[in-house]
Amino acid sequence: MSCGSAAAITSAPARTEFSWAPPNAELILKHRLAIIIAGFAVIYLATFARLVQYGLSDPIALASIGDSTAAVASRPDIVDRNGQLLATDLRTMSLYAEPRRIVDADEVVEKLATVIPNLDWSDTHKKLRSGSAFQWLRRQLTPRQQSDILALGIPGIGFRAENRRFYPGGPTASHILGHVNIDNQGLAGMERYIDQQGLADLRAAGLTGDVPLEPVKLSIDLRVQHIVREVAARAMKDYQAEAAGAVVLDMETGEVLAMASVPDYDPNQPSRTLSDGSIDKEYEKGWFNRISNATFEMGSTFKSFTLAMGLDAEKITLDSVVDASRPIRMGGFTIKDFKGKNRPLSILEVFQYSSNIGTAAVADMVGIEGHQEFLTRLGLLSKMETEMPGVATPTQPRTWKRSTR
Repeated sequence: MSCGSAAAITSAPARTEFSWAPPNAELILKHRLAIIIAGFAVIYLATFARLVQYGLSDPIALASIGDSTAAVASRPDIVDRNGQLLATDLRTMSLYAEPRRIVDADEVVEKLATVIPNLDWSDTHKKLRSGSAFQWLRRQLTPRQQSDILALGIPGIGFRAENRRFYPGGPTASHILGHVNIDNQGLAGMERYIDQQGLADLRAAGLTGDVPLEPVKLSIDLRVQHIVREVAARAMKDYQAEAAGAVVLDMETGEVLAMASVPDYDPNQPSRTLSDGSIDKEYEKGWFNRISNATFEMGSTFKSFTLAMGLDAEKITLDSVVDASRPIRMGGFTIKDFKGKNRPLSILEVFQYSSNIGTAAVADMVGIEGHQEFLTRLGLLSKMETEMPGVATPTQPRTWKRSTR
């Protein structure tokens, strides 16, 4: 027997290591993968739907926000026959807002009112509270106004470059040039004609943004135009007339060197607002071009055409004599001279004394059909073909009779 200490050795059963997995682990993994794929699909579908929404939305309301330096479609310069500038584009900045980003509409209106004169508080506040993506606040600001608004540091508003039409001569050739609207689209005169020749289609296609366009040269001479307008305006004032007008033509080519109709207007400011906020209708009467848009009774000046018609038809010669000794009856009317000579007159005397009796006799020699044919050949019964929009059509009787000639 040993008395020494001995270490006790305890024998324990061996530990067995193993991993446990449910019998459907592969199925759960597939479900998780399907959920992830479905999540990505929903995200992509939502993105696609949003893109479709942007594509179908108003292009102005969306495209106007991104690029504040992109200019709207430009117009070609208009010059006179000597290259003198009559109309051109000036770059301006316009103010817009993104109402969705506006926090305090009241504060924004108050700040803008310190810079923009005559700001409509109610209308501006309504736009800022609309919740839309884009709203114009004021078009065509001055550089000083833009600088002052930038200094206000208002979030949710921005500027967009635009073109403003400028007419250096003001009203000098207003009826010839016409004017444009706030979006630089031609409304009257040559401005409207230029749009009708394809510029409007190019604008719609976005092909005239920064593309330099060839100037449009007119036949008028700015120097002659200035003189003619001054003469017409002075005559209207001196004779207290309702209106006055004058045209200067090149007798060899038929080109219009000058054309003025007064009252007129300043195409830089085609309309004016009165103190009560209404439109000045008297000012807008100046839009009417009496030279091309109105018709007039030619009076005794028409006798020259009647006598020319008789000569052309070989019914008379310059030595022919017509009886103007007494009034004549024609078509139920009595035709007499204002200050008759009461004797036979030669054709030269008929013209010299402006004889109604002698002229009517010559017209009766030619006849109704010959009269119509001659006046039509001269273009007096048809609308004048010219680049000027809004040219009036000459009036004539529905039924031609002896008395209408």
